[in-house]
Amino acid sequence: MMRNLLFTVIASMVVVSLVGCSGATAQKPLPTWEQAANNPLIPANYKAADALLAQVKGSLGKSQPLIIATVVNIDNLEQSSTLGRVVSEQVSARFTQAGFHMVEMKFRNNVYVKRSQGELMLTREIKDLAQTHDAQAVIVGTYGQSDDYVFINLKVIQPASNIVMAVQDYVLPIDSSIKALLRNR
Repeated sequence: MMRNLLFTVIASMVVVSLVGCSGATAQKPLPTWEQAANNPLIPANYKAADALLAQVKGSLGKSQPLIIATVVNIDNLEQSSTLGRVVSEQVSARFTQAGFHMVEMKFRNNVYVKRSQGELMLTREIKDLAQTHDAQAVIVGTYGQSDDYVFINLKVIQPASNIVMAVQDYVLPIDSSIKALLRNR
């Protein structure tokens, strides 16, 4: 009887140990190509860009360039994240797909570039930068983070007057992908 009890206790400890080990080594399944193709981030950013494009239709010519600044943290306008840089890249891509000439700021030496932050633009720099590149408009943006969402605001600004020509607000849920993109790297 004692031997059976001892055997039961040892067997239980082995099972608990194995279950604990298997839980510690369990890995998150890798995403599939189909899941990547259906990721909603690019469509959300394209939809926001399309809304801006609809608002400026007829106001902007396609032969004169536009500039986009890195989307920055609303609480610290000199800080961005991977998310801010990705949003800027995707909005710029959508404007390019619509036939606009976008100035690629990463290749310019006279733009304030903060290491790991991207191209950041302060209001007082917009007019000078636009004039240097003969840009008819500048796209700027901010994001703010709550516990569950990222709120993004994009604007198309006429640099000579600082008048807002178009604006779009949208929200992204903070899932694991967005959470990773928000970390400053």
